[in-house]
Amino acid sequence: MASSTVDSFMPEALQFRSPSPLVDIGANLTHESFDRDLADVIARAQAAQVKTLIVTGTDLVHAEQAVMLAKQYPGLYATAGVHPHDASGWNTEMAHKMKALHALPQVVAVGECGLDFNRNFSTPAEQEHAFEAQLALAVESGLPLFLHERDAGVRMREILTAWRDDISDAVVHCFTADRDTLHGYLDLDMHIGLTGWICDERRGHHLRPLVNDIPLERLMVETDCPYLLPRNLPAKLKGRRHEPALLPWIVKEIAEWRGISEAELGSATTRTAQRFFRLPTEY
Repeated sequence: MASSTVDSFMPEALQFRSPSPLVDIGANLTHESFDRDLADVIARAQAAQVKTLIVTGTDLVHAEQAVMLAKQYPGLYATAGVHPHDASGWNTEMAHKMKALHALPQVVAVGECGLDFNRNFSTPAEQEHAFEAQLALAVESGLPLFLHERDAGVRMREILTAWRDDISDAVVHCFTADRDTLHGYLDLDMHIGLTGWICDERRGHHLRPLVNDIPLERLMVETDCPYLLPRNLPAKLKGRRHEPALLPWIVKEIAEWRGISEAELGSATTRTAQRFFRLPTEY
């Protein structure tokens, strides 16, 4: 049961319980902002019916931390990969350590990996090298891929096309691009992860007519917390840190634009996530 501390952090107006159990496929719970109250964050998620959390591993340190959290808390799982921002650090030693992580039962996907040509914290060449190395690890392990792409849709699809027959499943997490890019991924039988970006009328409005283009069996939902706090919340949140307990608000927004109930969307995305990540199906 949630403690008074858990309840008091979340304004009553934001305490929204999903009508069906949800899976948050992208939660950055190793972020330092969760250090002080992680147990309460997880309790609030459970109270909101966000039953399963996939903790994102964006580099070796954070992937190892994600695994530790998955060992500590029921309902948590981990991904393990190197984000394109950190691709310049990819080397043989890291590849061996990532391979070892992928063999652990707590790790359910390779990633977060991919391409980001928006900021180029690592050069495009370094990003492509690290990405293809992780594609090879995904083929070897048989695990699905948790992908990041920003301003690199054409090149990403070229690389994925070359590997598509060998990799299992892949999800483009936090999708924010345009219709052509979306359909390019769907043509490759990719899954799509949607975040609170769709709740942002300033920059996410273009996603709203696209939600019906995504088959329910390819759609998953995520917070990408502590980032991307939804703008459709009916009350302000102290500190503006996003967290998994707010996932039902994202589901509500997507369901409205799709023209179906929150329960139907929630159940469908949960079934998809359970199948994709090979999770237990106890609910």
